[in-house]
Amino acid sequence: MSKQKQAQLRKDVMPYAKSKTKTSMIQLFNTIPPFFLLWFVAYQSLAVSIWLSLLCSIFAAGFLVRTFIIFHDCAHQSFFKNTKLNRILGTITGILTHFPFEKWKREHAIHHATSGNLDHRGTGDIWIMTVAEYEKATKWERLQYRLYRNPFIMFGLGPFSLLLYSNRINRKDARKKERWNTYIINLSLIAIYSLIAITLGWQAIVLVQLPIVYIAAALGIWLFYVQHQFEDSYFENESEWDYVKAAVDGSSYYKLPKWLEWMTGSIGYHHVHHLAPKVPNYHLEQAHKQTPPLQKATTITLKTSLESLKFRLYDEERKTFIGFREMKQRIQKKQDRKVTPVKRTSTIRS
Repeated sequence: MSKQKQAQLRKDVMPYAKSKTKTSMIQLFNTIPPFFLLWFVAYQSLAVSIWLSLLCSIFAAGFLVRTFIIFHDCAHQSFFKNTKLNRILGTITGILTHFPFEKWKREHAIHHATSGNLDHRGTGDIWIMTVAEYEKATKWERLQYRLYRNPFIMFGLGPFSLLLYSNRINRKDARKKERWNTYIINLSLIAIYSLIAITLGWQAIVLVQLPIVYIAAALGIWLFYVQHQFEDSYFENESEWDYVKAAVDGSSYYKLPKWLEWMTGSIGYHHVHHLAPKVPNYHLEQAHKQTPPLQKATTITLKTSLESLKFRLYDEERKTFIGFREMKQRIQKKQDRKVTPVKRTSTIRS
């Protein structure tokens, strides 16, 4: 795609980068009140069946994911036109989702500015090693990476690490506003959990609240992981990296059933979002449908997205992801070539 076409593509999407207060308010009311209602029903269901309560918690987790999308839009200043309103609502939804608003906003902005750039990885993204980096890594570094990329670790233990550790501490270079925002959210969570324990008991925390936030966090990690980890995703070094290509070729269109698309705030149109972060979630679908070049983005479905679990290392030469098994075979072949003795032919002199 030429620079002229790239500029035109960004221009075509700009009309959708405008929030509508009425639409935003409707989304607030069809997201947050249902979340609290389902939380209450899950708690009341404990008297009937733990499994019924868990079912309600799963639905509540879905609405918490949708709440996170509102939080996400506030971080991009796209949910409301007013910056202050976005910051206030972002902090409130940050408490509900257990995410520090100012810290996450900064890290996520870095993610958008560097997505697909091999020379600027490590902030707000999933850890990705290239084939060359893995070959040079020590055994300990390889073990760390393999554990990190293990689905059980990433989606099973990852939510605990996210909610209990990384979201609770500030970056070393955090500014005053960012630090205080994290402190406020942490103190608010301590107060809320204490109130729940005192008024409703520990069962409400262990059997209702924790399953909800855990399931929502696991789903959030999956959504973030799968939309940049597909076979021919875009990755380039700084000298070759291009913002528009990284957005359209390095972010997928996650085609979900309509009810899941609604529950996840249309974040499946991730290529549109990376191209124009100011587009609020409720305009992403329209921007995709009305902009033909965006419809050429890599499309994945619930079924095909599961294939991303086997993509572990990025091969810079072939511009594709490979798995650990293929990497092991490559390393073994190189080792075999090194140890195989060179056959010498002798000549008989007369």
